[in-house]
Amino acid sequence: MNFRVVSHTIGLILLVEMAFMLPSLAWCWVDGEGGVALAFAVSLALMGLAAAALLLAGRRAKGGFFAQEAFVTVGLCWVVMSLLGCLPFYLSGQIPRYVDALFEVVSGFTTTGASILADPGRMSRGLLFWRSSTHWLGGMGILVFALAIVPAGRKSGAFYLMRAESPGPSVGKFTPRLGQTSKILYAMYVFLTALCVLFLLGGGMPLFESLCTAFGTAGTGGFGVKADSMASYTPYLQWVVTIFMALFGVNFSIYYLLLLRRFKLAAKDEELHCYVLVLLAAGGLIAWNIRPMMASWGESVRHAFFQVSSIMTTTGFSTVNFDLWPAFSKAILLCLMLIGACAGSTGGGVKVIRLVIMAKVLRCNIRRTLRPRSVQLVHVNGKVVEDEVQQGVSAYLAAYWFIVFASFIFISLDGFPLESNFSAVFACINNIGPGFGVVGPMANYAAFGDLPKLVLTADMLLGRLEIFPLLALVSRHSWSRRI
Repeated sequence: MNFRVVSHTIGLILLVEMAFMLPSLAWCWVDGEGGVALAFAVSLALMGLAAAALLLAGRRAKGGFFAQEAFVTVGLCWVVMSLLGCLPFYLSGQIPRYVDALFEVVSGFTTTGASILADPGRMSRGLLFWRSSTHWLGGMGILVFALAIVPAGRKSGAFYLMRAESPGPSVGKFTPRLGQTSKILYAMYVFLTALCVLFLLGGGMPLFESLCTAFGTAGTGGFGVKADSMASYTPYLQWVVTIFMALFGVNFSIYYLLLLRRFKLAAKDEELHCYVLVLLAAGGLIAWNIRPMMASWGESVRHAFFQVSSIMTTTGFSTVNFDLWPAFSKAILLCLMLIGACAGSTGGGVKVIRLVIMAKVLRCNIRRTLRPRSVQLVHVNGKVVEDEVQQGVSAYLAAYWFIVFASFIFISLDGFPLESNFSAVFACINNIGPGFGVVGPMANYAAFGDLPKLVLTADMLLGRLEIFPLLALVSRHSWSRRI
């Protein structure tokens, strides 16, 4: 284990986090919120001291990253930046309990959108802006951002870092240089975010709300600035958010292919086909099922597709209390929580590509059983899926379900209904936010005790980092000096 490289990288990430916190401090000064500004200033000072100590410990770092350092670094980075990133909420007194403040900021960084706040509108604009900024920063990944700004000479072994933080069973590069790939990713991310802001402004949404909503949409996070999320906005604004949520749930490699004008190759992507098909089918079925509850077909279609886009991309915005919908619609939404968005997007969940791979593996196994001597290979997009990738998908799903059921047992200690407990775990590990019952779209997570909140906080981190980087932190092999 190269501890100096790990320490230096965490120190660098804290500097990036501090830079993203400065605009929130500026909002405090604009609004004359001296107390909140002081909380930000103290938080920045403490983070600066921690960053300086880590950079000092990592001075003269030699060598690069291997898988061992990368997974430990990614896990520690997300834990440390969460422990310190929640300080403005706690020190300002607007979230008076540290466990609640930690839950809120982890929900932001992991783009979950689960909240302990009954009415976010009562919070200062500086804290609301920081709360939404965590979505945008966590959506694409803070280490991916660091790879885009760190000089090329310092990126030895950076592929391991990107593989550990980026969602999906495998990681591809747009260009031979990983740093250039990171820059392209963030350029597309910034462009789509800015486009979302412009469309929201065009619909009459104020600048502050447009920025916060766009950050939540781009990061597929779902933190709103109002207690009713998106319900009080106009149908135009709801359709804008619906479309952009769906766009941010697409693998960004598709957008890169479109930039290169390789339209046929983009159109042949199997994961994209499955993603669009599930989204349209689920939206159509729910619109039909809830039609008797709505005033018109137009309203039914709008609310159905908004919630399908929100849940499948794991954003978590809501326009209605879908907890009151028929069981058929709620069952579809629960399935969408599991499916999630595409790999290589800002969305969470198991990812569409994993389910595509497992469906094809199942089909091959059935054929192999019927024809034992035949050679059956799994193909996705015309390419053979390597055994290593198939094993990785199987290992991920096994760990996923073990964590889901263990978490379900722990949070059931509070005595809430089974539907609430199970959907809370599902909503957190899949980085969605709202669930059913006690944690429905018009409710929050404040009712849970400290232990269940800590379990759900861990679930959010496990879901965003896709389990293995955090498991690496508790493995003794990760800390061995042998590579």
